[in-house]
Amino acid sequence: MNSPSHASARTVPVLMYHHVSPSPGPITLSPEHFDAQMRWLAQAGYTTLDTAAFAGFLAGEPVPEKSVLLTFDDGYLDNYVYGHAALQRHGLNAVMFLVTGWMGDGPVRATQGQGALPATPAHGECEQLIASGHADDVIVRWSEIETMRAAGTFEFHSHTHTHTRWDKQCAYASEKRERLAQDIAQSRSRLQQRLGGVSDHLCWPQGYFDADYQQVAREAGFKYLYTTRDDARNVPGTDPARICRIGEKGRGADWLAQKLWLVRNPLLGGAHYWLKQHQKKKR
Repeated sequence: MNSPSHASARTVPVLMYHHVSPSPGPITLSPEHFDAQMRWLAQAGYTTLDTAAFAGFLAGEPVPEKSVLLTFDDGYLDNYVYGHAALQRHGLNAVMFLVTGWMGDGPVRATQGQGALPATPAHGECEQLIASGHADDVIVRWSEIETMRAAGTFEFHSHTHTHTRWDKQCAYASEKRERLAQDIAQSRSRLQQRLGGVSDHLCWPQGYFDADYQQVAREAGFKYLYTTRDDARNVPGTDPARICRIGEKGRGADWLAQKLWLVRNPLLGGAHYWLKQHQKKKR
C-alpha cells in the first residue's frame, strides 16, 4: 500500500482481473501490460486498499484520495506466477476470490524471476482442465496462497466452492437457494479450515446474482457482494451488496490512466455512468 494523500477519495474504482498470462485471451492481461499498469499506479501515487479499508470507505470513513481496489477472480495459477511478482515489485496489494473446491496441496511453484515457470494456459484450456479434474495444473495451491499472504501481495475471499450458476442448474427457486447455500457453506468451511478465518466479502460466479442469491449470501454471513457490472461508481453509502467493478479487457497503462481519470472526475464520471445506465434502460 502506498503512502496516503491528505484528501479523502470521493469514489474508489474496483478493478477486475482474471488472468495475467502470456497466453492470450478475452479476459487475459499480458504480464507486460499488467506490470505496466502496476508501475503506473505506483508512480501516480495510488493506494491499493485492502477490503477492510474499502468497507470502511463505503461506510463513510476516509481513505487516500487516489485509492483503488484490485480484485482477481477464480484463483488461477498465473495470478501467482505473474501477478504476485508484479505486485511485489511495485509494492502493491490485491484481493483474490477463490473457488475453494479447485485448490489443492503441493509444493510452491516458481514465480516470475525464479527460473523455469509453470505453464499458464489460455482461459478455454483452463476451463477444460478444471472440468476434467486437473485443476491443479492451472489453479493456485494452498502453499502458494500462504506464500502470497506472507508477502502481503494478496488477501483471499470466497468465490463459492464450485463456481456453479445454480439458477441454470435448478428448476425450482427453492432448490436453487438450497444448493447455493450449501455451496457457500462449503466455501466458508474450507477457508476457515485452511486460512483460519473467513470474511464477509463474496464474489459472484460469472457475476450473476438475483434477489435469492443476495438473501442466501446475507444469511450465510456475507455483506460485501462483488459483481462484474461497471454501471455505477463506488462512493460512500453505496449498497455493499452491489459493488461494481471495472474489467481491464487486456489493455495497458494508458487505458488505465484514462479510465481512472474519467471515473474519479466528479462531473465527467457521474455523467459517464448516467449515460451507461440510460442506454441500458433503452435496450
